[in-house]
Amino acid sequence: MLFCSRRLVGDATCACYNPRVTRAAASGYSNNLLASILVLGTSSRMEDASLKRPQVVIVGAGFGGLEAAKKLACKDVHVTVIDRTNYHLFQPLLYQVATAALSPADIAAPVRAVLSKCRNIEVILAEVESVDVAARKVNLGDMEVAYDYLILATGARHSYFGHDEWEKLAPGLKSLEDAIELRRRLLMAFEYAEKITDEAARKAAMTFVIIGGGPTGVEMAGAIAEIARYTLANDFRHIDPSQARVILVEGEPRLIAAFPEDLSASALKQLVDLGVEVRTGVQATNLSEAGVEVGGEFIPCRVKIWAAGNNASFVGKTLGVPIDKVGRVIVNDDLTIPGRPEIQVIGDLANFSHQTGKPLPGVSPVAMQQGRHAARNILAMIEGGKPQRFWYWDKGSMATIGRNRAVADLNFVHFSGLPAWLAWLFVHIIFLVGFRNRLVVLFQWAWAYFTFNKGARLITRNFQSETRPPA
Repeated sequence: MLFCSRRLVGDATCACYNPRVTRAAASGYSNNLLASILVLGTSSRMEDASLKRPQVVIVGAGFGGLEAAKKLACKDVHVTVIDRTNYHLFQPLLYQVATAALSPADIAAPVRAVLSKCRNIEVILAEVESVDVAARKVNLGDMEVAYDYLILATGARHSYFGHDEWEKLAPGLKSLEDAIELRRRLLMAFEYAEKITDEAARKAAMTFVIIGGGPTGVEMAGAIAEIARYTLANDFRHIDPSQARVILVEGEPRLIAAFPEDLSASALKQLVDLGVEVRTGVQATNLSEAGVEVGGEFIPCRVKIWAAGNNASFVGKTLGVPIDKVGRVIVNDDLTIPGRPEIQVIGDLANFSHQTGKPLPGVSPVAMQQGRHAARNILAMIEGGKPQRFWYWDKGSMATIGRNRAVADLNFVHFSGLPAWLAWLFVHIIFLVGFRNRLVVLFQWAWAYFTFNKGARLITRNFQSETRPPA
């Protein structure tokens, strides 16, 4: 007589057997059962060993957090990486997604895939609500993650200087969602202008105001001017996209103020050559659906883009230590916070002023170097040492303006135009995460260079938020 019984261990399939089995078969079954129990016991011991290793939690999988995780890979520590998205984003190229030069997947790589070969690292998709410094726990809302060492790299968002209501009118550019929304608004402006007959409304639709003359603002202004004058030039029948107005507003006396004066002047000239109207030394005020006031003049415009300021992530405020006026944590010279050497803060969340007297800029090289340094500090503290002082090696700065247009400050030499543009291309290809992304982006850039065609001109809509007629 045959019976069917569920296996106790192993897979979930049923095993049929006869009670009058031979001793050999019974012995084989017993051996299989014993082997499975041994496997479970070994797995349990491995989990116990993992829990006994120092627990390192990294919050944020941006440039700094990812570099720290890579540095701790395959070390005798257990690393938990927490991020609210499942991908690492190459932020310097966000503006190219916003202006339809690249697709979102071209500048993002899944965090789990990047770290999949590192068996001592796990990834949690969640948003951090606070840090309990006394209990050494990170609060995720529905769970808590304990740590022995913590690296905070949660970055920053754009700041509207007390006018948060402007965010809906003038989106910033910090996330893929921001870039996709800006792309939608840019392309919809031309579509709207194509179908209306009112000349004033058409001019307003084809006027683009970028508020903020830092690297992001300069790059956006140049890219919008190029897409209007070249990419879209022959796509419409009732409008001439090349007649679009692109206005860049900067409150400081010159553009990209962090760059040397000669490069600021070069950036201004290159933008003007592209047809961008540059207004420096004036403030943008009174933003509304109809437009924006710039230096006392009201400019009717449909699309407004914010690139004027940043606010650090709110997570820094939960540490209970001093922060600066934009929410950055004031760190010690070794990246730790006062009284808590087990906590290090890096990237845009950190105010590190020990090297020049001024906070280090919120750029990817700073975050990457700090991420690697924080990981080295942790390994040193595990061995009984002390965290070491951080020194930033400034390799220079670059900003692209358009086709064959860029500025580059390599400290010992300044250059602009085509040489700077080629250097910018090389650096950004090298630092993209993932071979596929490098290959795709290089091909897209080559195609756009020779054809003036940007293939990611897709207008996406949020159907869930729309009121639609019944089916």
